[in-house]
Amino acid sequence: MLERAIGFALTSVQAVTPDMLPRRTPCASWDLEMLLLHLGESLSALHEGLALGSVKLASVPLAQDAHPVSVVRVSAIRVLRASGALGRVEIGDRRLEGDLMAAAGAVEVAVHGWDIAQASGERRPVPCGLAEQLLKVCPAVMPGVRDRLFAEPVESGPDADAGERLVARLGRRPLR
Repeated sequence: MLERAIGFALTSVQAVTPDMLPRRTPCASWDLEMLLLHLGESLSALHEGLALGSVKLASVPLAQDAHPVSVVRVSAIRVLRASGALGRVEIGDRRLEGDLMAAAGAVEVAVHGWDIAQASGERRPVPCGLAEQLLKVCPAVMPGVRDRLFAEPVESGPDADAGERLVARLGRRPLR
């Protein structure tokens, strides 16, 4: 699931050009550059958890000339190359099962991939099969995370597909 979410996000960043970085995103008060850097940081934290079994709570400063798309790509590749979760992962003073951390990461990566696709003008939906899997894990990974990462759910409409229901569950207005 995490690999599929990363694949979707990497496909979404392909369309991003430097002149798009100031564009607004579906995330209130975020521009595309901020969102890309946030996604890069999230992917770096996932890599730490998967590769080392712990996640530092302080972010590592980026190189002065780091391009946000490159940050996402490099961080994504590191996650994909990680050997896998080492059972429990330490995040600050908490411990979390590695598969639960990967599931939470997949939700975040996929939805931010959708955000990037909207801001770039690609309007790419989250693939239905992936979205169905992510909707199933949302109840386990969303408690306590929503306030920090996502807005309150919005109505998705009676004929919404799984991708639209997923982004609506995480506070985005699905585009039709």
